[in-house]
Amino acid sequence: MIKADIINEVASRTKLPKADTAVIVDEVFKVIKESLAKGDRLELRNFGVFQVKQRVARVGRNPKTKVEAKIPPRKVPVFKPGREIKINLNVEDK
Repeated sequence: MIKADIINEVASRTKLPKADTAVIVDEVFKVIKESLAKGDRLELRNFGVFQVKQRVARVGRNPKTKVEAKIPPRKVPVFKPGREIKINLNVEDK
């Protein structure tokens, strides 16, 4: 599923025009990005948590040449699914 599919699905469920739905979906994504950029934790009940975690510096290795390279510490966004998502995913697998 891509963003256009999300927009189409939300538009069909809410009976809103696709143009308005596209603006809403874009703004939701924008809020999530801005929250993560500030380092905030974004919790959506029954869905999951978006947050930023710090990765430590480490030494990487090019598998082909075996040359080592230092990888600096960095911040990465992570998503932890909520309990409801986990339960629903497990039910559908059976």
